Amino acid sequence: MVSLTALLLPTLVAAVIVFVLSSVIHTVLTYHRDDFRGLPSEDAVMDALRGFDLKPGDYVLPYMTAQNMKSEEFKSKVEKGPVAIVTVVPSGMPSMGKSLIQWFVYCLVVGFFSGYVGAVTLPEGAHYLMVFRVVGTSAFAGYALALAQASIWYHKSWSATARSMADGLVYALVTAGAFGWLWPRG
Repeated sequence: MVSLTALLLPTLVAAVIVFVLSSVIHTVLTYHRDDFRGLPSEDAVMDALRGFDLKPGDYVLPYMTAQNMKSEEFKSKVEKGPVAIVTVVPSGMPSMGKSLIQWFVYCLVVGFFSGYVGAVTLPEGAHYLMVFRVVGTSAFAGYALALAQASIWYHKSWSATARSMADGLVYALVTAGAFGWLWPRG
C-alpha cells in the first residue's frame, strides 16, 4: 500500500489546479450564466419578504410535515402555489473569501479521498493510466455524482446540474492527471 504521506504533494497540486481552473470556468467562461433566473417583479418580492426578517437558511413553502401533508389545507396550498424551495443568505455584499476557502478545503478533501482509494488499490510505481483511471473515477464521484440530488429532490434544473457535473468531470480529469504524474515511484 502507498503511504498517505506520499500522497500529500499530489493532493495539494490537484487541489491548487482544480481551484484555479474552477476560477477560470466561473469568471471567464459564460456557460453557467443561466444556472439561476431572476424573479419577475424582483423589487416587490424582496420588499414583501423583507418584512418577515428571514434568518439565513433553507425554507420550503408550503411547509410540509408528516402531520399536515394529508390535510386539505396543505393540499389546497400546494395546488394554489407557488411551491418553492428558498435559500436565504445573509444580507449585504457577498464575501467570496469564506466560500473560496471552503472550496479549496473541499478540493483537498476530494483529492485526499481519491488518493486514498488509489493508495489502497494500487502499488507504488503503478502505471500512469492505472492511477489516472482509479483516482479519476473517485474524484468524479466526489466532484460530480452527488450534484444530481439537487435536481432529483430540490428541482434544480437538470441543465444547470449537467453543466456543474461537466465541471466535475474536468476537475476529476485534472486530479487524475496530477496523481498520475506525481504517483510514488517506489
